[in-house]
Amino acid sequence: MRVYNTKHFLKILLSLHKSDTLKILFPTMVLMALYSYGIQYLEIEYLHLTSKSKVSNVGMIHSLLGFVLSLLLVFRTNTAYDRWWEGRKLWGKLVNDSRNFAIKINTILMDDRQSAHQIARYVKYFPHFLAKHLSKESTRLALDEDYSEIEKSLTNHGPSDLIALLSRKLYQLKKEGKISDTEMLFLDTQLSGFLDVCGGCERIKNTPIPYSYSSFIKKFIILYVLALPVAYVINLGYFMIPLTVFVYYVLMSLELIAEEIEDPFNNDENDIPMETIAQNIERNVHQIMGGNR
Repeated sequence: MRVYNTKHFLKILLSLHKSDTLKILFPTMVLMALYSYGIQYLEIEYLHLTSKSKVSNVGMIHSLLGFVLSLLLVFRTNTAYDRWWEGRKLWGKLVNDSRNFAIKINTILMDDRQSAHQIARYVKYFPHFLAKHLSKESTRLALDEDYSEIEKSLTNHGPSDLIALLSRKLYQLKKEGKISDTEMLFLDTQLSGFLDVCGGCERIKNTPIPYSYSSFIKKFIILYVLALPVAYVINLGYFMIPLTVFVYYVLMSLELIAEEIEDPFNNDENDIPMETIAQNIERNVHQIMGGNR
């Protein structure tokens, strides 16, 4: 996720980054400029149309379609941001659950530090593995500790397998009398919270915006922009060329931004910083468990 200072207005205004829509849309913006010039030449230079021509009436329909398009884009961007924000809230819940679980384990197993630190390793590794599980591209994780022996034991659904290993360890300690029934009840509720976070993230990941809806908006934007010079070039002349390019840039940028943030787990520039959050969880748990070493 790109970190920036909201007070540096000019720096934000002038900066370009790899996810900037201007860089992505620039080739098609050039095509739109050429198209607008072609319409201007056809209607004014070749056909010699005037403001009294029937073509100018297209502007009325165009204005009505613009209102409909604005409603669709508002709904599109709000839906995409809701998905991003829900994902961020789920990772915030994971931070809280991990801390609470570590505090309870640190207190309950005060006389068995070896088991406490073994359980803590599972807790510290879970957010890293979840981030890797949710990402399309599995990159090398910058971990503070070596978890290779844990990862080798995970065969099917990684996060579930990891919680299963943690549950077996807790029930083993319960049988040994190191964890009471009441304490086990609280810890089991916390473990369920870990999988609730995983399931919520998977729901966002595996349920994209319906293809027909996304495709329709793109086609609507293209048709709307293509009709723009046809309707107004008679009145505006050459000024219609930059205006068409600008309208195309604004509308398509909204669609591209919505596409990027609707799946917040791809490690893109505007996605949730999962690995950074996972490293913070790892360090927090380490600090909590290190209090009674």
